[in-house]
Amino acid sequence: MNFSEYQLLTVLAQEMNMRKAAERLFVSQPALSQRLQTIEKAWETKIFIRSQKGLTLTPAGEEIIKLAQDVMMREEQVRESIQAMDRKVYGTLKIACATIVGQNWLPKVLKRYVNKYPQAKISLVTGWSSDILKALYDDTVHIGIIRGTPDWKGVRHHLFKDHLYLVDTEMNKLEDVLKTNRPFIQFKSDSNYYQEIQNWWHHHFQSTPKQTIVVDQIETCKQMALNGIGYAILPAITIQNHDVDIFKIPLLDEHNEHLERDTWLLGYEKSFELQQVQAFVEVVKEYIEETSMQ
Repeated sequence: MNFSEYQLLTVLAQEMNMRKAAERLFVSQPALSQRLQTIEKAWETKIFIRSQKGLTLTPAGEEIIKLAQDVMMREEQVRESIQAMDRKVYGTLKIACATIVGQNWLPKVLKRYVNKYPQAKISLVTGWSSDILKALYDDTVHIGIIRGTPDWKGVRHHLFKDHLYLVDTEMNKLEDVLKTNRPFIQFKSDSNYYQEIQNWWHHHFQSTPKQTIVVDQIETCKQMALNGIGYAILPAITIQNHDVDIFKIPLLDEHNEHLERDTWLLGYEKSFELQQVQAFVEVVKEYIEETSMQ
């Protein structure tokens, strides 16, 4: 098979739908169907089974798709190696980023990056820190941005710390927490963030909240707090300057110091040899230096 046929099979395996795959490949469905039949004839086996619900891979098809994906990945690696030799910054920068950072901090950095390097492309996925680490271990991204303290043996750059606050529309001091009957709104996290909050809570109050609501996303947690449904503990990165109709009470530890969360940029050494990654790191450093002086 030639390279375009490997690409065709890879897109079909991703979409598992002839119409969607045809749209991505900029061909008509009949033309795509004809090319697939030609490929299956060359392999002398069915690769996909078609039905009204879409496509299903045959056992033989699974093996052929693995080959196609390997060829596509190897081709991209070769392109990146060639691009790394060039002075221009282009190619695809693959980032996996903790959702909270992807929503509140990363867009400002990426705006600078794309303005400075318009020929570069960006592939971004967001999720929990465990998802980010898995993407790094699987070598599907160049760099990862995670929250907390990472157990990572590769290259890592500390990006920033942000303080934690108890946020509410009514309470303006911590002692009021023991008096209110309104719920404590928490968001799910797979990092040590939840345990840190629990430890802080028990140290200060020696009790549990009277009522708790747990939500999936930090943005949902924030919006519920901003709308007066209850109170929440949020990192400073999520609290914007225009969020003025709320009280922000800093969380202090037993030494009367601010409770903080770290954010790190991680990757393997080979990734930091790529020019698009080096350029991104430089933009990040410039942005952090400028914002720290404001």
